[in-house]
Amino acid sequence: MSEPGDYNAQIVAEFRASHGKVGGNFEGAPLLLLHNTGARTGRKFVKPMMYLRDGERYLVFASKGGAPDNPAWFHNLVANPDAEIEVGDRTVPVRAEVLTGEERDRKYAEQAALYPGFADYQEKTDRVIPVVALVPTGPAR
Repeated sequence: MSEPGDYNAQIVAEFRASHGKVGGNFEGAPLLLLHNTGARTGRKFVKPMMYLRDGERYLVFASKGGAPDNPAWFHNLVANPDAEIEVGDRTVPVRAEVLTGEERDRKYAEQAALYPGFADYQEKTDRVIPVVALVPTGPAR
């Protein structure tokens, strides 16, 4: 079995080679690459993830497959909210904003209706899965 980093590296390579499209578990799903900075290390990371378009915003979901703790990328974005995303062939500077309350609940329900796996993830954990809006801060390049 491959390491998670190897799996992500394969998805990133496929994403970039095919202009934002990938197969396997993500085939047909909207996918972006999140570039963020480690909260403790300052290292740069690239993480493929599904998103939900919401006007100009890109919503991402810190599901971690329903694990009891939030994914590292979520902690990194809270500590360093300025990031970049790759969507298709474009790179977009963004600022992360954690959604709360009714807006968070509504957007998570919308994602779970489109992709029922997200409902399963919430069922598997006692934590409220965070929803993060990635808000463009400048022009795409």
